[in-house]
Amino acid sequence: MDGGFFWSMAVLAAVLVGMSKGGLPVVGMLGVPVLSLAISPVTAAGLLLPVFVVSDMCGLYAYRRAFDARVVGLVVVGATVGVGLGWNTARVVSEQAVTLLVGFIGLVFAGFLVVRPNAAAVRRRAGTLPGLFWSTVAGFTSFVSHAGAPPYQVFVRPLGLPKAVFAGTATISFAYVNAIKLIPYYALGQLSPDNLKVAAVLGPVAVVAVLAGVRVVRVLPERRFFQLVTATLFAVSVKLIWDGLTR
Repeated sequence: MDGGFFWSMAVLAAVLVGMSKGGLPVVGMLGVPVLSLAISPVTAAGLLLPVFVVSDMCGLYAYRRAFDARVVGLVVVGATVGVGLGWNTARVVSEQAVTLLVGFIGLVFAGFLVVRPNAAAVRRRAGTLPGLFWSTVAGFTSFVSHAGAPPYQVFVRPLGLPKAVFAGTATISFAYVNAIKLIPYYALGQLSPDNLKVAAVLGPVAVVAVLAGVRVVRVLPERRFFQLVTATLFAVSVKLIWDGLTR
């Protein structure tokens, strides 16, 4: 973990993580693939988790008054189960298969939003069973490869949440998910001293990116914001499918 190429990819990954915690969901998923250009995906996932956690702290403060408590509650329950499943199956589940699955879920859902752009225009109450199911899937996929956003979006995007509430709910939900992932990641040896040293350097970069993300969310018109979310989800899903097929 040295050299100009590694550090350029690491800084870019930290910026993506920070921007996602500033309210631009899905883009944080690009962090691991970007850093994987310089190091192994497993090492990249372990290195970036502390960066996610540091960014989460800033995001929690920025969106402390803008979130849907019911959605967060469902995510807390479902994602806890999902992370537990990921921990207990870490040695037998193929990361390639999970990557493909998440990519196809995101791609289908992004296509649905393109075909029916008004499907998420009306505010709805979060359903308990769909919320628990998709939150469990999001917790599992987040544990395996920090790819919890597509399943989470399948649950939350149709609820018609206002822009700031949508961003805040995602930030708070994944702050919890990342926090509970620290224990199994440590147990599996993915939080090595070398990873933590690099993460300490990348932390301030991510914090600045969080502030930039918050600013972007505030100035973007609501319609453009959700168009950006859908477009990013589509692009990330295609990237995940490509990774799953070629890795």
